[in-house]
Amino acid sequence: MEKKITISPVTRIEGHARVTIHLNDEGKVENAFFHVDQFRGFEKFSEGRYFAEMPVITERICGICPISHHLASAKATDEIIGVEIPRTAKLLRELIHMGQIIQSHSMHFFELAGPDLILGWDADPKIRNVVGLIQQNPDLALKAVKLRKFGQRIIELVAGRRIHPTFAVPGGVNSSLSPSARDEILSGIDEMIGYIKEGIKLAEDFIEKNKELCDKFASFPTGYMGLVKEDGSLELYDGKIRFMDKDGNIVKEFKPQYYLRYIGEKVEDWSYLKFPYYKPLGYPNGVYRVGPLARLNIADKISTPLANEEFKKFKSINNGKPVEGSIYYHYARLIETIYALERAREILEDPEVMSPNVLEVGEVTNEEGVGVVEAPRGTLIHHYWVDEKGTIEKVNLIVSTGHNNWAMSKAVEMVAKAFVDGKNLKEGMLNRVEGAIRCYDPCLSCSTHAIGKMPLVVELYDKDGNIIDVIKRD
Repeated sequence: MEKKITISPVTRIEGHARVTIHLNDEGKVENAFFHVDQFRGFEKFSEGRYFAEMPVITERICGICPISHHLASAKATDEIIGVEIPRTAKLLRELIHMGQIIQSHSMHFFELAGPDLILGWDADPKIRNVVGLIQQNPDLALKAVKLRKFGQRIIELVAGRRIHPTFAVPGGVNSSLSPSARDEILSGIDEMIGYIKEGIKLAEDFIEKNKELCDKFASFPTGYMGLVKEDGSLELYDGKIRFMDKDGNIVKEFKPQYYLRYIGEKVEDWSYLKFPYYKPLGYPNGVYRVGPLARLNIADKISTPLANEEFKKFKSINNGKPVEGSIYYHYARLIETIYALERAREILEDPEVMSPNVLEVGEVTNEEGVGVVEAPRGTLIHHYWVDEKGTIEKVNLIVSTGHNNWAMSKAVEMVAKAFVDGKNLKEGMLNRVEGAIRCYDPCLSCSTHAIGKMPLVVELYDKDGNIIDVIKRD
């Protein structure tokens, strides 16, 4: 009799998700799905609001990456008033974005994914968490906390608040940087780079000891998408969108404003989260991945020295071809954290960062505006349409986690087929399925614009669609 396993809620991710695993008569996995069951509707209830309110409305989508929404929204409103913001404002916006990357990436690696890599897939769930990490390696756990605190402190010093600031406005930012804030951030960067290097050493050791697993775990060909600078190097705040096909060929580069020409969205009846794809290849041939792994796959280099040295090691994993194993997302995430720290220092040592010229005032001149940044989890797109008075008529948000929706479901299916035995079901098997999702560091509240914590359910179904077993974790 065919059976179905459900993992609900998925743990150590942001938001609510459910996994269903369908078994055949022999207890082998036939297929598996990653379901996102929540919905919030930010696109709809933003209609009718004044466009200048959007940077503080849309950042409420998420408490983990509000800065990314804040900045993508501000960039969209810049286009609506048709101004080029002062260079200092751009530097300060990018600086808080680096703070966002540092805090989010370090939290995910050490506190969410770390228990799998450091304590083991089969460790007791009671200790396979941040408390377990503290018990095993309190010094490393403390450094992880300091890294996240440092990223949040950058945001607070520059933007006035750690979460949901009102800093970025149409045309620039609403305050300049103080010398004391600059000096405090600069004084802590070397120490934080030392901490993240310890994380990289930990990741490299794991990869070396588990190379075959890393190469095979949820490894599959897809396209990749992300921002790059004009010279093809890694870019997290601005730049052009680059698309790479599954064979590693750069097939398109385009300005973010033209995204609708190239990105379509497919709906499936088993998830509230949409499935974006590259239009020229159709669905599902045009599915792609975003985020740290995708960004390093599409980039030619990294502009900062320490991160670029690690980038060369990353590129050697598959001899310059796209790195496909999902576990490598964790390694790529740490390399980007080094870049964010180095880039923060570059910004702070730029003489123009202290200029008081941070705002260019303008009026509504365009009917629409598009803002794009590379959020920690991937490419984030905000698109607003307004009337002549600046009232929002329509909103389109394509959020980072959404781009990875197809890939997460594929990862779940591959790992379930590789590790789950329906006749001898063990908790560690299901943890590996969850681990495949955690590679992508999903933010489901963002992607469905929904409220959520992050629990997961696994349901076991027979061939007639009857639930045989349910496993839940709170």
